[in-house]
Amino acid sequence: MVLGVLLAGCGSGSESASPSSSSPAPSSAAPVTGELVVVLDRGEGGEPERYTLSCGDPVSGDLPDPAAVCAHLQGLTDPFAPLPGDQVCSQQYGGPETAQVTGRWAGADVDLALARTNGCQLAQWSSLGPLLPAPGG
Repeated sequence: MVLGVLLAGCGSGSESASPSSSSPAPSSAAPVTGELVVVLDRGEGGEPERYTLSCGDPVSGDLPDPAAVCAHLQGLTDPFAPLPGDQVCSQQYGGPETAQVTGRWAGADVDLALARTNGCQLAQWSSLGPLLPAPGG
């Protein structure tokens, strides 16, 4: 029972948003643009991986399928929002990986540190999907 309550508080944050704020933008809206750098450390002692992404015209970058990454991020309400400091999170360890995302998105500066050390961070990591490629691309 307690675990269920703890896990309920560890979503990506979009669950508590109003229905209209979590819906993707209508197709007639201009796509959100941004220039991002992702530094991904697998936590295995190797050199961190560095990726770039430009969601604009044209879409470019060295992530696998940059157009799909841009489309995924554009479908999220606030993909780079930090986790609330008072959020209750399960003590679920997801691995040693960390990432730093910097740049600009939707006209705002981005400087987001990511990890996989609790349930809230795991949900945040997962929500970014293809921005954080699995090993081997």
